Amino acid sequence: MRRTTERTCPILRAPVFRPPACFSKPLRLASRLPIVLAMALASCASPATGPFESDSRLGEIRSVSCEGAYPRHLQGICTNRRDSIYWSFTDVLVRTDTAGRMIHRVDVASHHGDLCLHKGRVYVAVNLGAFNQPPGREDTWVYVYDGESLDALARHPTPELVHGAGGIAWQGDSFIVVGGLPEGTDENYLYEYDESFTFRKRHVLPSGHTDKGIQTAAFVAGHWWFGCYGTPRVMLQADPSFALVGRFEFDCALGITDLPDGRALVANNRRQADGYVAWAQVAVVDEQRGFRFLDAE
Repeated sequence: MRRTTERTCPILRAPVFRPPACFSKPLRLASRLPIVLAMALASCASPATGPFESDSRLGEIRSVSCEGAYPRHLQGICTNRRDSIYWSFTDVLVRTDTAGRMIHRVDVASHHGDLCLHKGRVYVAVNLGAFNQPPGREDTWVYVYDGESLDALARHPTPELVHGAGGIAWQGDSFIVVGGLPEGTDENYLYEYDESFTFRKRHVLPSGHTDKGIQTAAFVAGHWWFGCYGTPRVMLQADPSFALVGRFEFDCALGITDLPDGRALVANNRRQADGYVAWAQVAVVDEQRGFRFLDAE
């Protein structure tokens, strides 16, 4: 029996592509022309997660810094497609405006990971147990918060993520939840749920091993993008059916979300004396590097 809680509840405390060993030769994306055409078409279409409001301020930004400093590092970002950005700092959730000014801040249980927004609610991948271990040591959930107040609304168990839940995105009619990976595993796993968090399917991504699995997920310009740790950081690209089409040395492991016109907002952070400070920059799809930052142009 599924343990879904649907009532108000208290908050608990790249540039050069180098293929993994599992590939005998570099991914040349088979034929780049269909992929480039798909990206171009996607950039002209309405975003899959819903159109941006006519008064959206998100199309105006190139970079934004989140107000404040936080004890733990950034895990992910998302937007309300209009005038707010949401930041997950492991044990703190923050809502800011598009200039980075704080609107709400709430303390939450560790470990809150990557997040997404759907129908006015913020969904966060949460693991209260161990990451990157054999099954049985995880305690995986998706927590739900009101997009205006950040009040806790619901919790959904996701026991299928046996190595820890760390990231989430909404696309089409499904949530995709991603997470940890034990050492020695040469593929990643993407877990698909419907809107009520009934499990649908586990998708296998033949990515080669990535350090601690997948941290972040977003659907941008007609493709899936997954941020991973490592030295250097790795970003995986998959088509809408979750076929791997690219692997890049690009850092989106601390946050990536879609913006108007097929662009992305990519986040990062640094540690200073009073805690972690975070920022995000607008990026566009680049065939050779995965993404490139507009501020670098």
